[in-house]
Amino acid sequence: MNHMKLLIVESPSKAKTIEKYLEGSYTVRASIGHIRDLPKSNKKAIDIEGGFIPHYEISPGKEKVVAELKSLSNKAEEVLLATDPDREGEAIAWHIKEAIGLKNPKRVCFYEITKDAIKEAIKNPRDIDENLRKAQEARRVLDRLVGYDLSGLIWKKVRYGLSAGRVQSPALRIIMEREREIRAFNPEQFWVIEADTETKDRVKITFGCDKEPRDIKEVEKILDTAKKEPWSVKSVTETEAKRSPKAPFTTSTLQQTASTRLGYAPSKTMMVAQRLYEAGLITYMRTDSTNLSVTALDQIGNLVNKKYGADYAKRNVFVTKSKNAQEAHEAIRPTDVNKEMAGANDEQAHLYRLIWQRTVASQMTDAKILRTKITAIVNNEIPTFSINGSRMLFDGWLKADPDARGEDVELPKVKEGDALNLLDIRSQEKFTEPPGRYTEAGLIKELEKRGIGRPSTYASIMKTIETRGYVEKQNKTLFPTDTGEVVSDFLENNFAEYISDTFTADMEDKLDDISNGKREYEKTLKDFYGPFLKDVKAKDKIEKITNLGEADPKHKCPKCGESMVIKLSKTGKFLSCKNFPDCVGARKITGEELEGPKETGEICPECGVGKLVERDGRFGRFIACANYPKCKYIKKGEGAPQNTTGVKCPVCKTGEMSERRGRFGVFYSCTNYPKCKNAIKAKPTGNLCPTCGALMMEGTKTIPERCSDKLCPNHRPDKLLK
Repeated sequence: MNHMKLLIVESPSKAKTIEKYLEGSYTVRASIGHIRDLPKSNKKAIDIEGGFIPHYEISPGKEKVVAELKSLSNKAEEVLLATDPDREGEAIAWHIKEAIGLKNPKRVCFYEITKDAIKEAIKNPRDIDENLRKAQEARRVLDRLVGYDLSGLIWKKVRYGLSAGRVQSPALRIIMEREREIRAFNPEQFWVIEADTETKDRVKITFGCDKEPRDIKEVEKILDTAKKEPWSVKSVTETEAKRSPKAPFTTSTLQQTASTRLGYAPSKTMMVAQRLYEAGLITYMRTDSTNLSVTALDQIGNLVNKKYGADYAKRNVFVTKSKNAQEAHEAIRPTDVNKEMAGANDEQAHLYRLIWQRTVASQMTDAKILRTKITAIVNNEIPTFSINGSRMLFDGWLKADPDARGEDVELPKVKEGDALNLLDIRSQEKFTEPPGRYTEAGLIKELEKRGIGRPSTYASIMKTIETRGYVEKQNKTLFPTDTGEVVSDFLENNFAEYISDTFTADMEDKLDDISNGKREYEKTLKDFYGPFLKDVKAKDKIEKITNLGEADPKHKCPKCGESMVIKLSKTGKFLSCKNFPDCVGARKITGEELEGPKETGEICPECGVGKLVERDGRFGRFIACANYPKCKYIKKGEGAPQNTTGVKCPVCKTGEMSERRGRFGVFYSCTNYPKCKNAIKAKPTGNLCPTCGALMMEGTKTIPERCSDKLCPNHRPDKLLK
């Protein structure tokens, strides 16, 4: 009789930790993320007429993983699926069940990777939650249908290669709405007036005028009067205030705070948090609940009493703002708050410290602050001057989270009627500023406020709009690109309903209803897709956008002298001769002449008409037919400007990995692009990973070779937690 028991998780590093805790009672293996996905062609991917039935395929490179799991499951007397405890994890568990032919597998959820939590979860297995699985499937199918149909239309009407998404498009619209506000903003002139004074004890105080005049004559009057008339203290106001601790982290607030304090992109925050979770240091990092378990509250209370004293301890309960939050889940917290610092590298240690501080501080007393305002008066003909300060009376929760404190500004002791001696007074001309552009943290906060997206989607939204070239991040600020503006304008003009706040938030609620068993999968998709497809087909009649308007008349074609129009390329807006393609004269959007494609002297072997030209593309120089897009010939092999490495592509088996250059620098991809889109960050060594079968690539001095698959433990062996 076979007594082997199998437990399947997503991550190899998590598998090692769990197998150690289970002390040999289970064989633990990893699916290494998703093992099945929809094929790229929508005709094969989704059977719309049959009831929006998706047809999944084994993901490229996962054949060996599936074969091993199937072999082990056939030998096991019991199989437990322990993928991540969210909708996506539920879907992965179901895919594993279907792919390896499991009949009645049980599902367990680990909200923290600790020995006690794992053993307790295994005692309480359940069936796969079909409602959660269907909600995730509905999201996947919905996103595919919207993206496929909208992207196809944009390709035909705007430019080849552009794309649109159900949730990313509203995010881009929000960024563009702010950009239009900034462009329409009319700055107004005003003056800031400051005065340096000193008390009778020669203590200096710098006051600011309580009015910011818009008229230079009023400024001059204030300055003249202030210099002539005596100064005195009009009032001293002291107010005791309190600062209450913030709730423990949800996914959204963790991403926002990590962006603000640590400078981490949301995708980086989630990657580092995943490592901490898999190492058993924090609870599951995708959650919208601010709940803490009773056990955790007791542990935090004991630590606060011991570390800071009884005066600092206070049990606080926070109301979860998300109406669809699962209260059985917890906020993101350390699994053991007695570990103050953790992680094998600085990134993990910094993020863990942030989580530790917020968790402990949430169960502490309010901070007490004394706010002081001193107001000075010259006479009743000009405005008063004032200065504000604050002093900490009791630090409370700020003791555990000092980075949230801010600066104390303690003011000197004065009383009403005290004389002041004016040392200097000055004015500075300024202009009102438009609203600021969004940072990643600010955009996540705005999306959450409008009900767009869910905790697990914020990081991917940020990453998608950046990698598609719709926004550029400068420091922490998101700037829309020309391409992003054109795509957003097209969608707003033609599909405003589908990228609106109300529609997107309502669809999220419907997906939540599916997960709660309150709504049917097929009906939800049918109610949406019928009207949507009708609108897409109706827009198929609109004319193609060949240009974005007339260029400034001062910019003439450098080749024929005719007027020019604004067009969009992959790198942004440019000026093209209105007689194109008869004339190929072009300029940069700023007016400088733009060099066009260089002729090679060869005739296209495919169409026999066009000349072959060398162009600049997203991935470097390439040779193609000048009759593009009528002829899409691209030269491959000998004579083509491709720096191949000689390493065969493991995905398509026919291409070679070649050096390319993209927006983020050098990378390596298959020469069969776009048919094969296999790409890695560093130069391939030619070896395959012994764990997952992916290409190995060059690493660092200490780790000369590492796996190209981000989910594989061999990807960053130097960064794994001990």
